[in-house]
Amino acid sequence: MPNKHNADRRRHIPKMRFQVTNWAAYEAGLRRCGSLTLWVSDAVIAAWWAVPCTTPGGQARYSAIAIETAVMVRLVFHQPLRQTKGLLGSLLALLGVDLPIPDHTTISRRAARRTPVLATALPTGPVTLVIDSTGLKVYGAGEWRRDKHGVRGLRTWRKLHLAVDAATNTIVAVTLTTTSDGDASQVGPLLDQTTGAIDTSMADGAYDGDPIYQTIAARDAGAKVVIPPRATAVLSSAAETAPTQRDRHIQTIAERGRLDWQRQTDYGQRAKAETATARYKRILGDHLHARTLAGQQAEAAIGVDVLNRMSAQTRPNSVRSA
Repeated sequence: MPNKHNADRRRHIPKMRFQVTNWAAYEAGLRRCGSLTLWVSDAVIAAWWAVPCTTPGGQARYSAIAIETAVMVRLVFHQPLRQTKGLLGSLLALLGVDLPIPDHTTISRRAARRTPVLATALPTGPVTLVIDSTGLKVYGAGEWRRDKHGVRGLRTWRKLHLAVDAATNTIVAVTLTTTSDGDASQVGPLLDQTTGAIDTSMADGAYDGDPIYQTIAARDAGAKVVIPPRATAVLSSAAETAPTQRDRHIQTIAERGRLDWQRQTDYGQRAKAETATARYKRILGDHLHARTLAGQQAEAAIGVDVLNRMSAQTRPNSVRSA
């Protein structure tokens, strides 16, 4: 056991326990998330056909909503595109709706050309926005082949960047980039997708640096920034006369310690972003199906829309019990 000889001198923090007070409503909402009619609603059926184009050329048969619905069903029920066509066809037949179903090539081609916009907006009042990123697999030999045969196949990753409203756990912004793009470079694109005032922006130490503070200040001059400075962080030249937010974080940690700084800034809310990334991987999977970057970006955005729809159906009311 690591550090067993220092066990009596280590800080032991008891695990927090929570209790769900609205279990009946929460359980009913979880069951609704598995209903096919949640993803193929009357509004989708009414807008199934594409609006005729007035310009010369080919006419689209299916609307963008129909394509997004097919991708949603695929992600939620983990079906390949051909099986998704069969699932949608059987559902519409049970509903007595006579509508054609797009084939797998149409879904793949149209989805790759579309970048959905999240239908979310920041609520009124002070909003705490939490930013984080995670990795998603794209293609390559699996872990079993690598461990069994010692063959390391081609493995490509993408980085999923999320901005989460800490009060509602709603994902309000999303970007998908290659691994060559750093986390800090996506703070601006994430903030550009939001509207309304931001009270606090929160992220982990990977986002530490003056450029991030400047980017957030350009979006909302009055926003507080809660990012733990690195262990090697130093004060700015104007820290004695006009300290910046980052300077005050460094000074507080030096005077009171990192744990007290976390309690003072309510840094624990940053876990909401980690919860969002865990929900994405647990519900939708830890990999992307599309092969092109454009298709992967559309798939990730539609996947985030799926998670928001599920969150709108039900949320646990958890209270700390111990």
